[in-house]
Parts: sequence; structure tokens; C-alpha cells
Amino acid sequence: MPLTIRAIPVLSDNYAWLLRDEATGMTAIVDPGEAPPIEHALEQVGHRLDFILLTHHHQDHIGGTGALRARYHAKVAGPAAEQHHLPPLDIPLHDNDTIAIGQSVGRVIAVPGHTLGHIAYYFDQPPALFCGDTLFSLGCGRLFEGTAEQMFTSLAQLHDLPGRTLVCCGHEYTLANAIFAQHVDPANPDLAARAHDVRALRNKGLPTVPSTLALERATNPFLRAPDAQALASLRRQKDVF
Repeated sequence: MPLTIRAIPVLSDNYAWLLRDEATGMTAIVDPGEAPPIEHALEQVGHRLDFILLTHHHQDHIGGTGALRARYHAKVAGPAAEQHHLPPLDIPLHDNDTIAIGQSVGRVIAVPGHTLGHIAYYFDQPPALFCGDTLFSLGCGRLFEGTAEQMFTSLAQLHDLPGRTLVCCGHEYTLANAIFAQHVDPANPDLAARAHDVRALRNKGLPTVPSTLALERATNPFLRAPDAQALASLRRQKDVF
């Protein structure tokens, strides 16, 4: 049976992701920036939380961890390379490790760039990528700690996942990203169509994520960058756009 996935809006523009393994009922939350919205969502799935999965150490992704661990006795997993910045980890994770949520098994992918120890989680039933602040819908994360070369390598790893992979990112940034993407790639018809769809969704107050990796390959200028130098130029432009 597949993993069911639900976006939980938290803080001003973050998403946490609620995962439930339908075969066993085990649940996990990815990047709980705050606890109350997640507690409310868990009321609908039996008040159960087995795992908290962290992608990186920024406060807007970890702020609810302590309260959720205390209430539900959930195990906390996250990047071993950042554990000195994180809440105490029950399961320190490294590149290519796996973590099982019931019968659903996720693979850990090291994706440095936004932070040096950033990781993503990839599950294959359905194919879904929980990428924190590395890959966004129509964008990528700022280079707070890493280099453009690291981010380019990280995005290249994600680029090679199946096209129908759900891109479950950490923020609702798509509309602003679409405006910038059209600025640097004005002749892309796929991007024009997507920007139209994004505006329609946001005008209705609806989320624009998850997207799919195939859609990102066709429209995301950062994922389409041919080399690290091009990505660095795009990132510099976006930072002041």
C-alpha cells in the first residue's frame, strides 16, 4: 500500500509534510516549523506520530520538534552532519542511509548548498521527494553556507529521479519564483503556462505544491542551469531581484 502525503501550512509560508504508511498506520512529519498545526492534522489520523524527519537546522524547519516529541514520543531523525545545530537526534542520518515509515522506505540524499549538511528524503511508492530548502517549485534555496558548485551537484542528483516524483518542498515561494523565472527565461512556453496556473492557484488561496520533477525540469531555471557558473549567476540575480 502506498504512502499518503499531505502538506501542512505552518508559520507564514512554510510547509511541513505529513506522511502516513497505509499498510501499518505509521506516521511521520517532515520539517515541523511549529507544533499546533501539526497537532491539529494528527487528530485526523489517530493522534499518532512515529517519526520526525528533519532536512536541515534552520529554525523555521525544526521549531516544533521538541513539543511534538514530548507529546507523541516520536523518534527524531535528521542529518548527522548538523546534529550540533539540531534537537537531539534518535537517528542520525548520512547520505544513502534508509529510514522506514512502516513498509514505506525512504532513501537519504545529501544535498549540501543551502546548508552544508542538508539532506532530502526520497520515497518511491508513490515517488516523492522531501527536499526542504534545496529544490523549490520553480526555484532553489539561497546559498547560506554552501557553494554554487555544491548546489549544482545536489540539484543534479535530484534531476535524475523519476519525472513523476512529487517535489515536496519547504516553502510556498512559487509565485515569486515564477516571476523571476519568466524574467530569465521569457521564451519558455512551458514556463508561461505554468506561471498562469500558479497565479490562478494563488488567487484562490490554494497551494502550488507539490509539483513534479518533470515539471521542474521543463520550467525551473535553476534545475535547467547547464553548469555551476550559470547557477551561481542565477542565484546572484535572484538574491537581489
